[in-house]
Amino acid sequence: MATFDLAEHPHRRFNPLTRQWILVSPHRTKRPWQGQQEKPPREVRPAYDPSCYLCPGNERAGGARNPHYAETFVFDNDFGALLPDTPTGGLEEQGLFIAQAERGICRVVCFSPDHSLSLAEMGTPMIRRVVDVWAEQTVEIGARPFIRYVQIFENKGEIMGCSNPHPHGQIWSNETVPQEPAIEGEAQADYLAREGRCLLCDYYRLEEARGERLVCTNAHFMALVPFWATWPFETMILGRRHMGALPDLAAEERDALADILRQLAVRYDNLFEVSFPYTMGVHQQPTDGQAHPAWHLHLHLYPPLLRSATVKKFMVGYEMLANPQRDLTAEAAAERLRGLPAVRFDRQ
Repeated sequence: MATFDLAEHPHRRFNPLTRQWILVSPHRTKRPWQGQQEKPPREVRPAYDPSCYLCPGNERAGGARNPHYAETFVFDNDFGALLPDTPTGGLEEQGLFIAQAERGICRVVCFSPDHSLSLAEMGTPMIRRVVDVWAEQTVEIGARPFIRYVQIFENKGEIMGCSNPHPHGQIWSNETVPQEPAIEGEAQADYLAREGRCLLCDYYRLEEARGERLVCTNAHFMALVPFWATWPFETMILGRRHMGALPDLAAEERDALADILRQLAVRYDNLFEVSFPYTMGVHQQPTDGQAHPAWHLHLHLYPPLLRSATVKKFMVGYEMLANPQRDLTAEAAAERLRGLPAVRFDRQ
């Protein structure tokens, strides 16, 4: 009888952060990046676009005008999904109709005044300024008495719902801890109570010892394809030191986070020689004034491209109705990303 092999046979993998399973079917395609790889025309954008509502000096959709900013620029979202002045209230009927008012603050972070750039094309010092802004905003917004969580994220590419190609991200801060970080927080707290150690500290040590899912590393951070990855080239960025939030980062760690973000973004672009779309987000401890010793700062990146710039993979069918599933193993995805150069394809 054949011996079970993770690289050959269908199996489930457990995600200890969400305590959910993913179905992996490696036998369906051994080399998912082989074969025809369609390449769309390379996008060329100007450094300044007079029609862009995020470029310096331009009028935004809400009527306000941007300053002539030279580095980063943060402003309250003109059409925020959460509002700070939402009145209290809600609905509860027989435990079936339940609604609660939710206050919050939504902001936009322009990474650079240069409309043509992305993180993959920005230098490490420029990305370091973005990291600093993320940390500053976490402190500033998180200090509001009614804000209990600050969610920082970037949607890159139209396919990921980004309505403007100008390099930018968003910050949505909530009165309650959102579902995904709440689930991760509970899992980390339970692991600490059970094992007496940090879940992600233990996890990164295992990954570092094996090496097979690492993509790139530096003195303070590592980027890897998680063992339980769901998206085709999903990655996670982990700090080597146990820290709960972006403001905890020392100066050298902020430099290192900027460096690992640049390295990873460049590899993504090199994968299919396109400006690679993804959703990226920071998961950090709540800002509720309580101690959260179990929380370990990390970032998730979820890109949809599967075989080329024109072949995407989203959650459909079985994945929406039953269980997330993937054919490309985490190990194969990491090997592919790890082997790519750290210089963007159009600069080699």
